[in-house]
Amino acid sequence: MVHAPQIKISATYMRGGTSKGVFFRLQDLPEAARVPGPARDALLLRVIGSPDPYGKHIDGMGGATSSTSKVVIVAKSTRPGHDVDYLFGQVSINEPFIDWSGNCGNLSAAVGPFAIGSGLIDVDRVAHDGITTVRIWQANIGKTIVAHVPMTQGAVQETGEFELDGVTFPAAEIELAFMDPAAEEDGAGSAMFPTGNVVDDLDVPGLAMLKATMINAGIPTIFVDAAAIGYTGAELQDAINSDAKALAKFETIRAYGALRMGLIKNVDEIAKRQHTPKIAFVAKPADYLTSSGKRVAAHDIDLLVRAMSMGKLHHAMMGTAAVAIAAAAAVPGTLVNLAAGGGERDAVRFGHPSGTLRVGAQAKRQNDEWVVTKAVMSRSARVLMEGWVRVPAVLT
Repeated sequence: MVHAPQIKISATYMRGGTSKGVFFRLQDLPEAARVPGPARDALLLRVIGSPDPYGKHIDGMGGATSSTSKVVIVAKSTRPGHDVDYLFGQVSINEPFIDWSGNCGNLSAAVGPFAIGSGLIDVDRVAHDGITTVRIWQANIGKTIVAHVPMTQGAVQETGEFELDGVTFPAAEIELAFMDPAAEEDGAGSAMFPTGNVVDDLDVPGLAMLKATMINAGIPTIFVDAAAIGYTGAELQDAINSDAKALAKFETIRAYGALRMGLIKNVDEIAKRQHTPKIAFVAKPADYLTSSGKRVAAHDIDLLVRAMSMGKLHHAMMGTAAVAIAAAAAVPGTLVNLAAGGGERDAVRFGHPSGTLRVGAQAKRQNDEWVVTKAVMSRSARVLMEGWVRVPAVLT
């Protein structure tokens, strides 16, 4: 029996924020995978090692969590005012599909450094020392991200003293600006509040009527009050992820929120839409211990936020959800804003399972609607490995 050899594809394994993923230049993919479709998905699923009924990703590059089962495709942009196009795929661990419906805010921090290091940025746009500004077109949601990447002697500076809770070691700071971050999602349009309200009554079978803030900013997100669903807002992963009933409850809330936001036409569709929308619960500040045992004092934060990603409580905070938190906090009357004390504010520091994060947003009323012109946060990124990934040739 003749066995086909594996093929190898140029790739870079990178950390961005509190996530990791496999990065590709579009031009390096096999021809059949340079366009959306089954060939691309089959290839990238095999790179990650999905679907894996064992939930370990032993035979692939994935890490068997929502934070580490990710792929990114970057190409030189032909869009005016942009340097690169960035496409993100959230790879299901147990099912044979990739969710292309939203962005990853954490990996957004790695796109600029990857683009510079991969020769996708014009040489005259790259600073020798100082900051290189990379203008990114986020192709999943059709939005602009501006990354400010530190440079030293013509190369991306990766080491530094910037500390990001959820990441063990310090690195160089990368500031990200998410421009006009209201996400243009299928069926939901580009309105920041798709229902027209900053707070809605959400009818969820089996639960009392819930107050919810449903927002399209960074990524579609459903915010509910922690106390209303039986939590304090200071929970860590084990308290949620070890409770099958709790996970089912969050998924039900997510499904009915997605239906109300116009993201799906019936609740059964949520099974094939794992990446969006996100669901998060908020509470007023309180003292708590992080997953690493560090104490966070109530007076050091504005509110508590916990968020679900791919059916599990996230170990820190998704970058796109952080954008949603910033946007919602900036709009008076949302559940996020009220948990933070109410009133007008352009920045908040929130507590998450791994520590704290400060995010900012500029919000204003325009034509009787709230709009956010920009959301800003800092992240870090670095190359973990570069070279080639290998996959069975039969898939291409």
